Amino acid sequence: MKKERVLRHIDWVLIGAIVPLVFAGLVTMNTFSVENYFFARQIVWLFAAMIIFFIAAHIDWRFLRHSHVAVIGYVVFITLLILLFLSIAINGAQSWFVLPGFSFQPSDFMKIILIVLLAKYFSRRHVQIAQVRHIIVSGLYAFVPFFLIALQPDLGTAAIIFFIWLGMVMFSGIPLRYLAVIVAIVALTVSFLWHYGLDPYQKDRILIFLDPWRDAQGAGYNALQSQIAVGSGQLIGKGVGFGTQSRLEFLPEYETDFIFAAFAEEWGFVGILIVLFLFGIIFLRLAQIAVRGSSNFESLFVLGYGVFLLSHVAINVGMNVGLLPITGITLPFMSYGGSHLLAEFGGLGMIMGMRRYEKRGLPSF
Repeated sequence: MKKERVLRHIDWVLIGAIVPLVFAGLVTMNTFSVENYFFARQIVWLFAAMIIFFIAAHIDWRFLRHSHVAVIGYVVFITLLILLFLSIAINGAQSWFVLPGFSFQPSDFMKIILIVLLAKYFSRRHVQIAQVRHIIVSGLYAFVPFFLIALQPDLGTAAIIFFIWLGMVMFSGIPLRYLAVIVAIVALTVSFLWHYGLDPYQKDRILIFLDPWRDAQGAGYNALQSQIAVGSGQLIGKGVGFGTQSRLEFLPEYETDFIFAAFAEEWGFVGILIVLFLFGIIFLRLAQIAVRGSSNFESLFVLGYGVFLLSHVAINVGMNVGLLPITGITLPFMSYGGSHLLAEFGGLGMIMGMRRYEKRGLPSF
């Protein structure tokens, strides 16, 4: 009976949109000829992520509204982000704890913890939400992980932290006139990072984004190869396993950062439309769940999770097609990686758990 109750509250339409994305990622990263490290490991991570998903879907998350669990989790992961500066740099960034058999990236889980904390903060202050101090206090909650992650340096993930905060600020009902203050703060932050926070290679990424051909064999190589892969897919793609840019390794890290480009090369414009359509279904279903939230806390958490996914999709797709600078941002449910899969499915499981006590009788859309 308990199993049936949990399954009944799972949004199978939403899950039905995620499964093809997971399958598309697995097919794109598989070589089909020899044993593939990424494919085999991804299967293991997906299995672990599904276990976490169903455990989270079974929990009554209303205790988060009044407990100190969110604050404790926030402090724990802030501590882990600080300890990362004692770790070994991978690809120029101190973003990972390397443990026997696997690596662990705390920033992926920090995003979910921040969503919980901000949802709790705004839901308990909705009556006084027009006060500017709530922008400042909530901004400080987001600034600490933003700053620590930017120092790693991992500006892509830091940008996700910012967008989560900005999205939840707007959804919380804070007056839009305060956006001018936010824009000014962002402008000052960007200026500071450009002059004092960015490493030379990060500045190169931005300059190369504006003109990849200025260093086609160096800093602009990844951006150009990604654009070539996307364009060469044309209407219906080259076919599964026939993507030359990825299979012949012209496109680096196609299992992670550039899986969208690798997929587009093999499936073409039609495949791209299908992927974007599936993500559209996910965002629509999340919006519906948010409307039916039992309280402001649940609604804000679901909306924050939606902003988290949307930011990842927008940045990853944007950098793959040449609209944004290259950053190490994964494509949800498709890119290789354990930490981001566990965070995505863990957050999704929490939402399914919240559906067990959502408001009933509201129209679907």
